[in-house]
Amino acid sequence: MSRYQRIASGTVRKSQSERLRRRQRWYLTLMGACLVLILLAWNLVRLWSTTAAVTMSVIAAVLPPIAVVIANWDEDH
Repeated sequence: MSRYQRIASGTVRKSQSERLRRRQRWYLTLMGACLVLILLAWNLVRLWSTTAAVTMSVIAAVLPPIAVVIANWDEDH
């Protein structure tokens, strides 16, 4: 076995700060979408369709747990 081993470029991990930044962007995007859905459903859509407003609220209720899972997906311990 040689002293120096080759490392394929595909196996090198990105820096931790870059991974953290990407996870934060995903989290903030999903939580922003959650807020927009709730605000639209309760203030605007309910005037035309209660079913659509309830559906939007249910989707908004499911987004925060998904955002947390994505934000902690590749956490280094």
